[in-house]
Amino acid sequence: MTELPTAIIGGGPVGLAAAAHLLERGERSILFEAGERVGASVLDWGHVRMFSPWEFNVDAASVRLLEREGWKMPPAEELPTGAEWVERYLQPLAETPAMRDVIRTGTRVLHISRHNLDKVKDTEREKSPVQLHIVDGDGRETLIEARAVIDASGTWREPNPLGANGLPALGETNLRGRLVYGIPDVLGSERERYADRRVMVVGSGHSAINVLLDLIQLRYENPATEIIWVMRGDNLRKVYGGGVDDALPARGQLGLRIRDAVEAGALEIVAPFAVREVKEMDDGLCVRGVMDGEMQGYYADEVIVCTGARPDLAMLRELRLELDPAVEAARRLAPLIDPNLHSCGTVRPHGEPELRQPEPDFYIVGMKSYGRAPTFLAATGYEQVRSVAAALCGDWEAARNVRLNLPETGVCVTDYAVDELCCSPAEATQPALLAIDAIAVAGADAVLAPAQPQRCC
Repeated sequence: MTELPTAIIGGGPVGLAAAAHLLERGERSILFEAGERVGASVLDWGHVRMFSPWEFNVDAASVRLLEREGWKMPPAEELPTGAEWVERYLQPLAETPAMRDVIRTGTRVLHISRHNLDKVKDTEREKSPVQLHIVDGDGRETLIEARAVIDASGTWREPNPLGANGLPALGETNLRGRLVYGIPDVLGSERERYADRRVMVVGSGHSAINVLLDLIQLRYENPATEIIWVMRGDNLRKVYGGGVDDALPARGQLGLRIRDAVEAGALEIVAPFAVREVKEMDDGLCVRGVMDGEMQGYYADEVIVCTGARPDLAMLRELRLELDPAVEAARRLAPLIDPNLHSCGTVRPHGEPELRQPEPDFYIVGMKSYGRAPTFLAATGYEQVRSVAAALCGDWEAARNVRLNLPETGVCVTDYAVDELCCSPAEATQPALLAIDAIAVAGADAVLAPAQPQRCC
């Protein structure tokens, strides 16, 4: 067992930080990233600017490793985009000589179990190596053995469905290819898809707001574009957030700008609306649900789903886990992050004790450790893996000594996270900000015609 490496699943910021901490302690590790390069999921939203600055987006052990190779820290107060996070930090980290020997890209972990033991078997379980069933880009399958596993695979690839009950809406599974999940590059590579079309955005978090601000800019340039914003709730004050009182100014500005856009009539709002069904209609889609106690439907050419994400637990089926039945996080961690009780600023630091599972030497870290809770911090993930690495190396004093140096209100992700979207997107691109500024200063009529009446179906 002592000769085997620790396996890390996920080549995002938290997975790479886990490898850096283990390297610093002289521990062998092997990291599996399903994408063709590290930070592959981050690059899916690479056009979006984060609202937390560089100082909260880097890990201490990773920085020490990088600085030995001559890397220079970006300005601490600067807000990077997702692409900049990868290009200026994650990719240079992956290219250091020590990390190059650890990382295997284009490799997906399908299942995890114990050597010759299924979930039911007790005999010498803690003495048996962990087995990872992996597949590479050419379809070759292999069994890899490890002494421990750190699952930092995130939640980005498991978006929540449209259905208000947590299940796919009727028709959603068959129409999945017609829907877009996440934060599409509305002003860049996806412009032609959305320009001069009627676009529905479903969701109320910062991911949805980023998409809406981009669409408003698109409408400024292509006036035939129509925007409809669908939400389950109708508490817009909560959606707008802390505004000028927010400890992170960029996060506060995001809420202020969408508030100004709503007040200027730049988009339609349908809320509270509980989606039940989606079906094809002519060249577009009809989204049906309950509002004011009645079934109603709204037509759109395109539908963008920004309803959050959840952990993929299928590959962990043969491991002994103790997860909270609601949040789907480790049972000891769940009460600290339950979104019914906590927001970003009230989640206290935590580490190995809270992440421990009944399965020996197996840990879920990063965004995936939060299950369905949406308040994850990048710095939280870095502190998690520092604590776990210390425990795996027998340094229990360091494992128990957890702390975070963050603003009093925290730096959080409100709905998407990424393998890990560990710091939430900030404003959309600069042109979108200028468009909203113009609305606020000159009035809606000077910039955009009022939003078109709702089209029911």
